[in-house]
Amino acid sequence: MTPMRTEGENPRTTAPPAGSAKRALVGRLSWGLADQAASSISNFAVGIYVARSLGVTAFGVFSLAWVTYGVVLNVSRGLATDPLVVRFSGVPDASWRGAVARSSGTALGVGAAGGAACLVVGLALGGRVGPAFACLGVLLPGLLLQDAWRFAFFAAGTGRKAFVNDLVWGVALVPAMVVAAGVGSVAAFVLAWGASAAVAAVYGCFQSGIRPQLTGAREWLREHRDLGYRYLVENVSLSGASQLRAYGLGAIVGVGAVGAVRGAELLLGPFLAVLMGLSLVTVPEAARVLRRAPHRLRAFCLLLGGGQAAGALLWGGALLLMPNRLGEFVLGGVWHSSAQLIVPVALGVAGAGLGTGAAAGLRALGAARRSLRSQLFASACYVGGGLGGAAVAGTVGSAWGVATATVSGSAVWWLHLRSALHEHHQDPIREVRTP
Repeated sequence: MTPMRTEGENPRTTAPPAGSAKRALVGRLSWGLADQAASSISNFAVGIYVARSLGVTAFGVFSLAWVTYGVVLNVSRGLATDPLVVRFSGVPDASWRGAVARSSGTALGVGAAGGAACLVVGLALGGRVGPAFACLGVLLPGLLLQDAWRFAFFAAGTGRKAFVNDLVWGVALVPAMVVAAGVGSVAAFVLAWGASAAVAAVYGCFQSGIRPQLTGAREWLREHRDLGYRYLVENVSLSGASQLRAYGLGAIVGVGAVGAVRGAELLLGPFLAVLMGLSLVTVPEAARVLRRAPHRLRAFCLLLGGGQAAGALLWGGALLLMPNRLGEFVLGGVWHSSAQLIVPVALGVAGAGLGTGAAAGLRALGAARRSLRSQLFASACYVGGGLGGAAVAGTVGSAWGVATATVSGSAVWWLHLRSALHEHHQDPIREVRTP
């Protein structure tokens, strides 16, 4: 595969009518929200079911496996699916299918490597934690392949298929969890969770008509190394910053502070689910805007980021008006310590929402170097603000430190987007990867 220059199409003759384009955009965004709703509901149900079935200690072991999955998932997205949605959103079907075969094969390869590591660690640890990690290791390839299909479908503009795939996972999860409850071990629940994902992963092969090419992983990594390795660092720094802040807050203030922050974040959970749903489609949509009307990309990103920031502020305002009785019903004894964090946490989410608009634009432009710089700066600010604020003013100080850091990070994202757009206008002929 070699970079090929493609001639720009004349929007006067190839662009769909404005009304139909807007309806198509709304449809794709709606499927993104529906897919995230299905995924979030199933994840929430799994957490509650496992916690109620096993108790606090065993649920902690399950959570360790869950967090480990999240780390490997970020690696897979950075190397496999993030380059896919940047370079193969809205491309001809033949180009998309070839890219998906190699991208999904890369996800399988990451799952196999991470799974082997988990299996070795699990067998070495033994006890209660070991079997859970060993089971996770066996099922990681299926978990990552299922996630890869979601991004592939959104890149193609067929979010409905991603929603159906997550629905299949949720349906398969029900009997699997019932069987696991009968066994009553952490390993059984990990097996139930991962095996039901494997069912959805296999179903994705039938949905797409594509067989993952594990042998194409090396070719995929080589061709997209300019994006993949930077996105890998970017994704890992994002999840790592959150973990460092949580561990540091617990060490400085106490474990109760971590629970208070988590409680405030749970109050914003429905809005965060919307953000996550939109994140599945924002980069593919920004890539489509760049291909069809490059001069509209800045306005698209501003509308996207501004809308999310406004939504977060409105949701936070509604939480401030929530009666104490309702708050205690939702969070129990955590409510009183979490309520005083609503304002800074909402401001932090608003800042993050504003930044995602610029982040989508940078990824659509393929400006991986600028995107990485922005994310590293934002992650460093997040950790520094959260821990510095905790050292000065405890839990509330940490929340305000994170809010300030998030808004500052958002400003850097937008500065880099402005520079990237200027560079793009100077060199309007872009390279696109085609098989």
